[in-house]
Amino acid sequence: MADDGEPGRVFLLRHGETEWSATGRHTGVTDVPPTERGREQARAAASMLAALRGRDAPPPVLVLTSPRLRAKETAKLAGLQIDRVDDRLAEWDYGDYEGITTPEIRQRDPGWTVWSHPTPGGETADAVAARADALLAEVRTVLPRGDVVLVGHGHFSRVLMARWIGLPATEGVHFAMDPAAWSVLGAEREEPRLDHVNIRAPE
Repeated sequence: MADDGEPGRVFLLRHGETEWSATGRHTGVTDVPPTERGREQARAAASMLAALRGRDAPPPVLVLTSPRLRAKETAKLAGLQIDRVDDRLAEWDYGDYEGITTPEIRQRDPGWTVWSHPTPGGETADAVAARADALLAEVRTVLPRGDVVLVGHGHFSRVLMARWIGLPATEGVHFAMDPAAWSVLGAEREEPRLDHVNIRAPE
């Protein structure tokens, strides 16, 4: 069991800023590294995690990261010991819209958002939800032993939050997840809840 006798919690960390995220370009499969600002954000995430978990908390029982460089580097700079790279933590695949901003996409497809419209050549919301559900199913088997940390991306972390509390993947639109921010998935008497959303160190 977790240290306080309750099941562990799931700590979601988004990677630090990249050149593409800073300019609003959709970054799914492209391996863009963090900027220097993103690296500083990642270092600051370490103290935020200590504050959220308690400074005397034991190490997380499992730390997983997306295969993308920006996530792996963020995890290391945040002081995390990565147990495994997990492809299921990769960002939403934006297909033909990779590297393009929303205003540019809307010139072709008025009103487009990843939450509400198809993404040509990319993943559907149902496919992303299936990845999230499979990952969370594994995580739930580990939580009786303690906390889990998942280091990944903005849109996919928001899908994880939605699926944790039983909402469709598209309801992730209602949660924020800034660069190097933390969100925490917890529970109250076996009922899943969001303990924290979009917590990050001030800059």
